[in-house]
Amino acid sequence: ELATLLLLDPAVGVPRAILDASTITAMRTGAVSAIGAKHLARKNSKILANIGARGTSYWNCRFIARAFDLDEIRIHSRRPESQNALGDKLRHDLGSLGLRTKITVCNDWQSTVEGADIVIEASRLVTPEPLLKTSWIKTGALVMPYGTMSAVELSLTDIMDKILMDDWGQRGGTKGALRQHVDSGRLSEMNFYGELCEVVAGLKPGR
Repeated sequence: ELATLLLLDPAVGVPRAILDASTITAMRTGAVSAIGAKHLARKNSKILANIGARGTSYWNCRFIARAFDLDEIRIHSRRPESQNALGDKLRHDLGSLGLRTKITVCNDWQSTVEGADIVIEASRLVTPEPLLKTSWIKTGALVMPYGTMSAVELSLTDIMDKILMDDWGQRGGTKGALRQHVDSGRLSEMNFYGELCEVVAGLKPGR
């Protein structure tokens, strides 16, 4: 993911610089997760589960920890060195912010997800694989999958009261966390609740 930012002169439109935008992109993704949680998760949510340890995962955890009085953040990645590094960084950075949230590094998906109030799936699979089981999802939990390849079971949408996206127009293409749900007809305009911006703007109720 090589994100770039083009800086233009506002008067004449001449390019002034091409900047690395990887951090900005990661922060933006984490911010959308936090905004989604603010409007769609239970206000008394205490446990956040985050699958994945890439840059966006750090900002997911950091921003949501600031928005909720979390007791615990659970993280898991397929690479031990990545999940351990993320765990250490969160302990240090959240601690420096005065947050006493427990950071737990888990060795499998199930122990990460079961009982969590907010579940974020940000894995990097090469091919779709249903690693996140519907039976692990706590009643009333908010689930936010955004991996490039689907890692959730088809039955996940069956237990959802509301299904939202940040952009319904991006449901096309060949990839996406809910690609198979769209292709199978489980996610369509018939059961799609709305875009996140509609909830944020007060046009549709969230939680």
